[in-house]
Amino acid sequence: MGSTGVVEATVRKIRDYDAELKALGDKARSLKAKKVQQLGELVVTTGADAFDPETLAGLLLGALADKNAERKEAWRARGAAFFQWRRKAGGPGAGGNGGGDETAAHRDPPDRG
Repeated sequence: MGSTGVVEATVRKIRDYDAELKALGDKARSLKAKKVQQLGELVVTTGADAFDPETLAGLLLGALADKNAERKEAWRARGAAFFQWRRKAGGPGAGGNGGGDETAAHRDPPDRG
């Protein structure tokens, strides 16, 4: 291999860091937008959109400040049951293709009352 082969090998290893950083930034923005959309859908699906924003923020902040592990576990279990109910109802965001029975998807879950 002559000196031309060494130059070609070196050129192939050069990376476009700017393009990679831009792609990572685009991916991060896309993931953040998806997360925000999913959280908004969760608020609507659970019926929490009935609260004014101040009350909803207060509820969430109270939950974050709560140090009671048993209560947090009860909330987690209730949330897991809600998502299982949503999957069975076949509603939008239920983990399937979203093409389930619309009537069943919009009924209240048993523990939401």
